[in-house]
Amino acid sequence: MIPEPVQTWLTENGYGRVASSHAVGGGCINNGMMLETTSGSSFFLKTNRSTPPDMFAREMDGLLALQVEGGPVVPQPYLYGNNFILMEDLSPAPPYSDYWPEFGRRLAALHLHTNAQFGFAHDNYIGSTPQPNAWTDDGYAFFAERRFSYMTRLARERGLIGAGDAGAVEHLATKLPDLIPAQPAALIHGDLWSGNAISDSLGAPAIIDPAAHFGWAEAELAMTTLFGSFPPAFYQAYEEVRPLEPGYRSRFPIYNLYHLLNHLNIFGRSYLWQVQSIIRQFA
Repeated sequence: MIPEPVQTWLTENGYGRVASSHAVGGGCINNGMMLETTSGSSFFLKTNRSTPPDMFAREMDGLLALQVEGGPVVPQPYLYGNNFILMEDLSPAPPYSDYWPEFGRRLAALHLHTNAQFGFAHDNYIGSTPQPNAWTDDGYAFFAERRFSYMTRLARERGLIGAGDAGAVEHLATKLPDLIPAQPAALIHGDLWSGNAISDSLGAPAIIDPAAHFGWAEAELAMTTLFGSFPPAFYQAYEEVRPLEPGYRSRFPIYNLYHLLNHLNIFGRSYLWQVQSIIRQFA
């Protein structure tokens, strides 16, 4: 079903009525639909009738924040409601030959946008899980409290992780200053796995489904390796624009523990062994 506010917005903005629609991939949580209007324009509509009422509002915030000069392409959001968001149809074409090096350079350009504090103007969502983003001066405190502790607390409340493993995550959080180099608060996508890296109509790098905030850039890069790594050309080109501290790959599991805890909370105990593996590695 196409929400009535979408039909109204399209008509009032000169696009006419929806002439046709068809389902497309909307990710693991939402439903996606391509709309063709009587004017010949196309739009992407994402819907979900069981989301928190501000989920798509927060997605719109993230999409707008990530639209920085020189960064990856981001679809323009047009309208949102409690159970939908309407945005630009990027009409993804096959990636062009220089896609991965260009993606690395563009993501580095995004990460060069920094802030005095860690966090974001609003709390938002990582998948379907609330993501707290209260402004914090210290990056270690931000990651320990707003990422590790929060996600572990949710898992404990849901009976998905035992007291021993939860305590081990909390202990790891106290060791972050010894394990992670000091980094500025960089503007990051926040949920950059391979499924959220696409192309636009020209084959250029584009990013979708953000959990945007100011956080550690290394944490962003870590997630690009979690469910199938981006190719070496991506990381090489990234470092040409924004050099990284030596040994950054060895730190990736620490950052990815946050996302694995999130998957544990969303999808269940099949992710527990990966959480435990990282805990043991850095015990």
